[in-house]
Amino acid sequence: QVQLVESGGGLVQAGGSLRLSCAASGSFFRINVMAWYRQSPGKQRGLVATTNSGGAANVADSVKGRFTISRDNAKNTVYLQMNSLKPEDTAVYYCNIIDTRGYYYWGQGTQVTVSS
Repeated sequence: QVQLVESGGGLVQAGGSLRLSCAASGSFFRINVMAWYRQSPGKQRGLVATTNSGGAANVADSVKGRFTISRDNAKNTVYLQMNSLKPEDTAVYYCNIIDTRGYYYWGQGTQVTVSS
């Protein structure tokens, strides 16, 4: 059984910062991709940022220059540093990992609310 535990969400004013963390535990093959997605009410879940086992990272255009994804392979943990937050960043943020077999795992989600 694989468990992803997310933390770091909350309420912040526009222009503020938050750092999300997601720690993976349990029985899984070596992690390949670690990613963050988000979903706002009435919208589909969308990709925010990804990082692969080699450390290469990509972020969505909507958060480029404001969000940074990083990972600690020894701790099976992925982070999302979010700066200059905007009200439109308000969403439930989900952690996702893909192991080397291609299996997907999801976290339970953490709420991020940005007030104007």
